[in-house]
Amino acid sequence: MTVVSTRTYLFNCMLNIPITTQKRIVIVGSGFAGLTLAQKLKYSGYQVVLIDKNNYHQFQPLLYQVATAGLEPRDISFPLRKIFQKFNNTFIRIAEVSKIDTQEKVVTTSLGTVHYDYLVLANGASTSFFGMKSVEEHSIPMKSVAEALVLLNSILHNFEDVLVTSDQEVRESEMNIVVVGGGPTGVELSGALAEMKRYVFPKDYRELDCSKIRIVLVEAADQLLNGMSAASSKKAEKFLQKLGVEILLSTQVVDYNGRLVSFKSGESIRTKTLVWAAGITANLLEGVPTSSVVRGRRLLCDSVNRLQNANDIFVLGDTAYITNEKWPNGHPQVAQVAIQQARNLARNFVRLKKGQPLKPFRYSDYGSMATVGRNKAVVDLPFAHFQGLFAWILWMFIHLRSIFGLKNKIQIFINWVWSYLTYDQSLRLTFLPKDFRFRTKA
Repeated sequence: MTVVSTRTYLFNCMLNIPITTQKRIVIVGSGFAGLTLAQKLKYSGYQVVLIDKNNYHQFQPLLYQVATAGLEPRDISFPLRKIFQKFNNTFIRIAEVSKIDTQEKVVTTSLGTVHYDYLVLANGASTSFFGMKSVEEHSIPMKSVAEALVLLNSILHNFEDVLVTSDQEVRESEMNIVVVGGGPTGVELSGALAEMKRYVFPKDYRELDCSKIRIVLVEAADQLLNGMSAASSKKAEKFLQKLGVEILLSTQVVDYNGRLVSFKSGESIRTKTLVWAAGITANLLEGVPTSSVVRGRRLLCDSVNRLQNANDIFVLGDTAYITNEKWPNGHPQVAQVAIQQARNLARNFVRLKKGQPLKPFRYSDYGSMATVGRNKAVVDLPFAHFQGLFAWILWMFIHLRSIFGLKNKIQIFINWVWSYLTYDQSLRLTFLPKDFRFRTKA
């Protein structure tokens, strides 16, 4: 008979997790890393507890299409319990994790506590505002489905207000959309908004002079898509300019009060819609050793993703900081890194169970890509760089292939075909109460 301590039993009962002789792996976060790890541990012989504040996995690379009425939230979201219906060793709990106790090996959540034998932190990252409280208070980030819907509702409500006001300053601020951040999210969002300005808004708002709509992309660096090749960066810039996007490079935001965004140069732009896609910071839990926290609040790990000085805690994805000769500043905070780390860690958990040495993580960079608009994308592969129609088709194929669920794939494909044939998006609906448009709207 297995002897279980009273303290462990109480910890287990809090979240109603069955007591078993299997070692327990608690995974915090169901993003690309956490979800992949839990899936790969199906036949591992461990008990797996997956904790997330949402009951779904969201496909973040397509959030901008939700924000521009191209896709519905359900198209890029997939229920966790449906994914793990046949995983008898996996238990899902929808809760927010507040802290960890590394001495007692306990995770504290909004539902109670749970004991772990191994803890995996895959809780991702949130938007970084670089200490600018006013920007944090008034801008719209792009990290979740809810924030994407806030942006869509904000834009549509602003244009409705423009129809009934004669105040030129108000009209100007409501027709200006400023996107801060020249990475993939900012570039893709700006391109999608520019296409709405060209093909959609003139039909919906016939009384407006839609040529007055300004879409401004602001980047602090001297080029867009810093993680990609110079050729792709230049081509993306040309694509956006052709679509009518104003691009401000080497331009740093210093303040935004909900009506006026100010730059370090002293210039400013009136806008009620400032989208912040300029930086991320790792989500840090209380109880994590402060000695392990490095730049961007990431956690210093060894080559097998084990937290520094913690044999039973592993870190994946945006939160993990692993350095080597090839990546002296850590790996890029992108989905492929998270997925590959999760796969390697799943194999290492099997090795750990067998008493075998763990294998270090080695990132295989398969390339990067970004879409700018209809028939316009840029792709960097290890062996080639190309842009235009073929890059756009490849971008669609890769993203469609990565979506969970056959129904979601079909629905997205139908929406894309419809938009391509009709030059229209049919999901321009506002559901949020007017009082909840966004905290910036006074």
